[in-house]
Amino acid sequence: MTTKGRVPSTCPHNFQGRYTVQRGDTMFLIAKRFRVSLQSLINANPHIANPNAIFPGDVLCVPKVTPPHPPRVPTDCPPGFKRRYTVTSSDTMFLIAKRFGVSLQALINANPHIPNPNVIFPGDVLCVPGKEPSGRIPQTCPPNFQGRYTVRTGETMFLIAQKFGVSLQALINANPHIPNPNQLVPGDVLCVPE
Repeated sequence: MTTKGRVPSTCPHNFQGRYTVQRGDTMFLIAKRFRVSLQSLINANPHIANPNAIFPGDVLCVPKVTPPHPPRVPTDCPPGFKRRYTVTSSDTMFLIAKRFGVSLQALINANPHIPNPNVIFPGDVLCVPGKEPSGRIPQTCPPNFQGRYTVRTGETMFLIAQKFGVSLQALINANPHIPNPNQLVPGDVLCVPE
């Protein structure tokens, strides 16, 4: 069944943007993707009479998540940690654990300053357990960057630029510590521009 998309006349003043429903979407999945509660997503969209029945083309108001200010940073990390990692907008504890090859529980245990591991915000800093990486790490990142990203096996600058929705040239320019952008190695840390 297809319908013309239902579009809100206005969105609440405190919202992060509008989202057009795609095939396979549910309110639950959209709330999870944008890291907002299901109830706040439903409340922000009174033009959707039945939140269990959304269709491709419907437009939803996505409420803003208010992160804690300032970002949560550990005072120190436990012995034997790999590095500090700054959370970006698409991160979850599960994805970060997978990226660094550590168990989710080990990552949670190394970060007691995060009271709810299901709720992390861009700018939060995590201690990553494990050995020190062998990759190249920037001393600083330029202003206005999303966060740092650690290269995994098989990744290229092009794929990473696509993953974060930035231009390849912007990614290369933000990482002068990588002299040849065609030669990334696992463990290299990149600054991801906005």
